[in-house]
Amino acid sequence: MANEDKKDFNAMLDDSKDMPKFQTVTDEKSIKKYGGNRMYFAPPIDYDKVMRLVPFGKLLTVSVIREYFAKQNGADFTEPITAGIFVSIVAWASFQRMDNKTPYWRTLKSNGELNPKYPGGIENQKELLEKEGHTIISKGRKNIRYYVKDYESALFSLC
Repeated sequence: MANEDKKDFNAMLDDSKDMPKFQTVTDEKSIKKYGGNRMYFAPPIDYDKVMRLVPFGKLLTVSVIREYFAKQNGADFTEPITAGIFVSIVAWASFQRMDNKTPYWRTLKSNGELNPKYPGGIENQKELLEKEGHTIISKGRKNIRYYVKDYESALFSLC
């Protein structure tokens, strides 16, 4: 996202955008990829509510959140693009508040990767996760990415 300092992310968080809603997917490639045609869209505030549940030392991934929403709402899958956007909105909204923070840094990208779109980028998320006992590793030579080592063992169960 651009110009984060000029946006009111808490207003975005509270804007439901006519969600929750469902959509029937007809594209065969998408149906095969996601395992069905019933797609769910969760409002931004729902991501915040789920991300607040994660205790110190535990982690979530965006894919775990998406699976949880789909299961809870009788859908085959939760729309992935808005999921990523809404997780970032949660992070920036929390960053803009003086109190009542959401521990957004505990939510990783789907493969355990740190999220460069969070406030303070990779360095801030890395520092916050290390304070909670996680080990951060880098992968790649040119396009270096950062991951929580053995993140699966620290995943928080939403069910």
